[in-house]
Amino acid sequence: MFFIPGFVISLATFPGVIVHEAAHLFFCKLFGLAVYDVCFFRVGNPAGYVIHEKTDDFRALFFVSMGPFVINTLLCMVFCTAAFLPVWELKVDDPLAYFFYWLGLSIGMHSFPSTVDLTNIWAVAPDLAKKGNILAIVSLPLAAVLHVLNYARVVWADLGYGIAVGILGPIAIFKALA
Repeated sequence: MFFIPGFVISLATFPGVIVHEAAHLFFCKLFGLAVYDVCFFRVGNPAGYVIHEKTDDFRALFFVSMGPFVINTLLCMVFCTAAFLPVWELKVDDPLAYFFYWLGLSIGMHSFPSTVDLTNIWAVAPDLAKKGNILAIVSLPLAAVLHVLNYARVVWADLGYGIAVGILGPIAIFKALA
């Protein structure tokens, strides 16, 4: 593995950062949380952010924190699926298809919630899980796996995830339909 500075990766995959922050913002608005500041993209650390009010509603906390994982994963699949047919099945070297692959993979690479988001879930979920909250029960293993994957970004786990969702996912879908 080789090291590429984070700001270079963010510049190359900026659509993913924008979609990630837009997903946070969408779920803040959906759950009626006040938003104090939004930065969809910047060269720096973090590459984007949404500062919003805190909530005691676990459902809101879960979806605001995990929103980018859901939205970015779905959009990665959509854009890469649009590129799959011309590139893989029709064997056409179409620049637009490769643009959709770049867009989809860029979005997919930024699916993982931040460690701050995952820590917020982890701080509340165990107590709620003991009380039988189904969402909290489901969130614990998901947050644990994503926490590990978040740290595994240093070995390109985010790119691996984007490839798995954006390339292997459409291949599996089209093979199942064939």
